[in-house]
Amino acid sequence: MADQSAPIGIFDSGIGGLTVAAAIHQLLPHENLIYVGDTAHFPYGDKSAGLIEQYGIGIAQYLLERKCKMIVIACNTASAYAFKAVQAVAGKDFPVVNVIDPAAEAIAKQFPQGKIGLIATRGTVSSGIYPRKIKKQAPKAEVTSLATPLLAPMIEEGFFNNKISRTIIHSYLEKKSLQGIEAIILGCTHYPLIRPEIESFYKGSITVFDSAELVAQKVQNELRHSNLLSEGDEAKMEFYVSDYTESFAASAGYFFPEKVELKKLDLW
Repeated sequence: MADQSAPIGIFDSGIGGLTVAAAIHQLLPHENLIYVGDTAHFPYGDKSAGLIEQYGIGIAQYLLERKCKMIVIACNTASAYAFKAVQAVAGKDFPVVNVIDPAAEAIAKQFPQGKIGLIATRGTVSSGIYPRKIKKQAPKAEVTSLATPLLAPMIEEGFFNNKISRTIIHSYLEKKSLQGIEAIILGCTHYPLIRPEIESFYKGSITVFDSAELVAQKVQNELRHSNLLSEGDEAKMEFYVSDYTESFAASAGYFFPEKVELKKLDLW
């Protein structure tokens, strides 16, 4: 059985998963965290399923070597294509949390017969995983998906809450396929950074779902169920990137105002 003080391992292709890490840290401030941003392979959204699975296995093996007690796949595309492979590497009894299941469960519960919009990377949309999981729980729900490939690179480069980001966001949200929706899923962990702009576009007329807080609650429940909640005082956080980027350093400092020391991780 894992040590309660063992860290939670979290990974994403870039800065997006920091939204999940921050939500976990806020809810569970005593948990030690190890975050891996696979910036060398960003974005995952336009990679093949086989490559994404390969990246996920490599990072999972590193986190297991670091004696993590749980792995959180803080990326929708990796959750869609690498979850089963990561679970197989970790073992069937090892807790692995993805970002899709908690969101799909919440949406199916709140809008069992609603018209739901999904914006995500090409990879996540192509997987069809959100409509499949939502409709399994809410057969009468209608899910309309729109690939928004410019958003994650835009956010990764620090373009949000400005004229450029608003123009791109509006051009996507004005698409005919998203008209008449009652809720929208931010199907990429980068997208909570532009949530205020999305909410401004809809002026409160629809419900906006991002998975960060839902995943944090899932992590808390899983750890409590396994009797693995940390009882330590001060959490330690480690941040690794496969390629150093200024935007990642700036974003890590934004989410974690305490001094963040980025370390290069040579997995590949």
